[in-house]
Amino acid sequence: MQQDKNFNFIKKSLDALLLPGPGKRLYVYDTKVRGLELMVTPQGTKSFKVYRKFNNKPIRVTLGKYPEMTIENARREAQKIINELNTGKNPNNEKKKLRAETTFKELFTLYMERHSKKEKKTWKYDERDIPRFLGQWFQRKLSAITKQEIQELHEKVRSVNGLYQANRLLSRIHGIYNKAIEWGWEGVNPAQGIKKFKEKSRARFLHPDELPRFFESLDAEQNDTIRDYIYVSLFTGVRKTNVLEMRWEDIYLDRREWLVPDTKNGEPLRVHLVEQIVDLLKARLTKYGQGIWVFGGTGATGHLMEPKTGWKRILDRAGIKELRLHDLRRTFGSWQAATGANSYMIGHSLGHKSPQSTAVYARLNLDPVRDSVEKATQAMLQTMEKKR
Repeated sequence: MQQDKNFNFIKKSLDALLLPGPGKRLYVYDTKVRGLELMVTPQGTKSFKVYRKFNNKPIRVTLGKYPEMTIENARREAQKIINELNTGKNPNNEKKKLRAETTFKELFTLYMERHSKKEKKTWKYDERDIPRFLGQWFQRKLSAITKQEIQELHEKVRSVNGLYQANRLLSRIHGIYNKAIEWGWEGVNPAQGIKKFKEKSRARFLHPDELPRFFESLDAEQNDTIRDYIYVSLFTGVRKTNVLEMRWEDIYLDRREWLVPDTKNGEPLRVHLVEQIVDLLKARLTKYGQGIWVFGGTGATGHLMEPKTGWKRILDRAGIKELRLHDLRRTFGSWQAATGANSYMIGHSLGHKSPQSTAVYARLNLDPVRDSVEKATQAMLQTMEKKR
């Protein structure tokens, strides 16, 4: 019985494909992404490829082996290759360059344009940190960088910049080399097998005895942009970058909502604004007017970029140690839990990806998250009253 060569790729169908005879190849084609094919050898090796015409000539671009590469990943990578072909770029030419021993700088440039800027919300950190820590390797060939060098750098960055920075850098090196291999470089990833330093799971948040001192110090802060930024961070639990990039056009004061258009999980987030934050925003509107950014700055972006200096002032005045800006997010979630919110409510308000909880809220046609946010905020503020 002859196999149908065009069908919707699913695991069951690909696993059941019959092997071709000796010296032959079997090619089957996905009906969901036109141009995605799977090549099967007599030995049972299955490889995803893109088969399209380029400059009126047929070309094949290898993506990866099945099942190591999943069907969904193959479709995603195939679409990228097809988009490149449509813009006049031949990915096979990039593979030839990589095989001809490119430098680390050339790979980094390719990595930024082809992967990081397109796939990662944190691409700006790649653009900043990789030249900072790995610039000394930029003129070297990929195969010349050794595992021992990477291990030594990993340890050096830990001693100077901390283990979290060291581990993030190791992950970046590992990922960059993996992309080089995926794109046709035939070397071995020198970061393979290097273990990350053991990280402690942080459980730091503002405790009841710390909150009064924290609020007093925060209210004493003369830089009102820093002060207001921290209040918004604490009473919404929204991630640092999203608060820094808070736009007036996304705020609806009449219904006390902030629509964060793009979060870490790739989805928008609706944030309830408590009365204290609404009043704060109205005061900023009166004082500064409605520009683009809620927290304006003097840098190239136009908004506040790094509040570390102000944050340190506030903590020093309050006598609070070892508290990071990100711990405000944990503080918000912890106080929600302390006032009776369940994990679904907390996850929803913090923007954690949880389709199950979203479905529950839609079905009940109510917003328990709003009540949870209000209770947590009032509980934090009441610590001031208890002190008095």
